[in-house]
This record gives sequence, C-alpha cells and structure tokens, in this order.
Amino acid sequence: MDIGVKDSVVLVTGGAGGIGQAICKGFAAEGANVVIHYNNSEEDANLLADEIGGIAVRANLCIESETANMFELINSKYGKIDICIANAGYYPPEPTPLWEMDIDRWKSTVQNNLNVTVNTAREFLLNAKKSGTGSLVLIGSTAGIYGEAGHSDYAAAKGAITSGLLMSLKNEVATIGNIRVNAVAPGWTITPKKVEQGIDDNTVNLATATMALKKLATPEDVARVCLTLSSDIISGHITGQVIEVAGGMEGRLIYS
Repeated sequence: MDIGVKDSVVLVTGGAGGIGQAICKGFAAEGANVVIHYNNSEEDANLLADEIGGIAVRANLCIESETANMFELINSKYGKIDICIANAGYYPPEPTPLWEMDIDRWKSTVQNNLNVTVNTAREFLLNAKKSGTGSLVLIGSTAGIYGEAGHSDYAAAKGAITSGLLMSLKNEVATIGNIRVNAVAPGWTITPKKVEQGIDDNTVNLATATMALKKLATPEDVARVCLTLSSDIISGHITGQVIEVAGGMEGRLIYS
C-alpha cells in the first residue's frame, strides 16, 4: 500500500538511536527523503545516512539557535520539511526517588526531553505555517501516562509532551492550515542499548506483567505507528491523539 510519503522530506530527531534508526529506515523504505538528526552520535548517523540515502545533520536541540539553524539547513537543501518526528530524548539510567534526586538531574532531564521537543516543534510549525500543511509526531513514553517509580523527572517531562503540549498544539495549528499533531508513547522496547545492558526472563516478566500481549516491543513496532500517523492517506483525519505501543499495558507494578 502506498501511504503517500514518497518524496516527502522527513526530519527524525534523535535519528541515530535505536528507535530513531527504525523510524528513519521505515520512511526511507517508503521513498521519503530522510534527514537524520544527531547530537553526539555522528558515526552512527553518517553510517545510517549512507545506508538509506539520507543526510545527517547535527544540532544541540537544547539550544534554540542551533535548532533554528538545523531547520534552515534542511530548507536550503530541500525547500521544505513535510514531516517531523520529534524523537530526541534522554532516559536517566539510575532510578532515584524524588526526595533523593538533585535539582541538576531534574533540570537536565526536563531540558533533554521536554525542552528539546518544544524547540523542535516550534521550528517545524514555523515552517508549516508557511506551507499550511505538515505532520508532527511527538515521541512520549508510557512513563508519562502511568508514571515510573525512580524516574519521576522523565515521567513528568514525557507526560507534559503527550498531554498539555500535544493538546495545545493540535488546537493552535488549526488556525494556520491542515496541520496534524499526534504522539506515540512507546512502552518497554528492545533497543540495542537495552540489549547491551542485559534483558533476562525476569526483566521481561516484570515488564509485561500488566500487558495483554506478553512480549516487548521492537523499534520497528514504534516506527510503523509513526509512519501511520504521518500519512495523510491513512491518518488524514487524526490529530491530538496519543497511540501507546505497549502491548495493551494497563499500568505499572508498584515494587516494595
């Protein structure tokens, strides 16, 4: 099925990561021109760009000027940006209860999740305002929906993305054209980084305890939902929605 993204210009922030790479490959397979954003993963981004025939661009999305310069660079090459997958983010590896979490970690997590998404969305929508069309997909997390003990900073940032920010943007863009804003909330996903850290049967059992489907997601599972939401053919009348890719999760276990 042709989903209508061939020859579109697609920006994937955090495109060199596990889920990001799957999203980039998915769009490339549909004939899109893929722009792979990275901050620190230059080698991975360039290898991926060579593999899929895309381009890699670097920017620290915490910095507004660097974000704006990245969009200017993409526009100078392609003349447009049709789709943006705001995937860049950061998950603190160490679980820490709020009362033991220092303010620097909190600020860093919010900066590298909520703020980078805001900066990305702002620049994309400034471009979309000129054309009157576009699709923006925000990547959240089930942590932002159900909470996550030990990661209240991450859960709060992702929750803000898929609630207040999403619902405000989908209404704001109604005044500037046929622009859709949706979100994807992945649950436990088997990325290369998680494989390196080690996933045993006990971890899988705990992660899937409240899931109807007793398996972990793959990056490709998340990528396919991003493509679906980006397609005007499939999702042309869908906006302001959060799609969980979490096997029917109903919540999280509370551990003693």
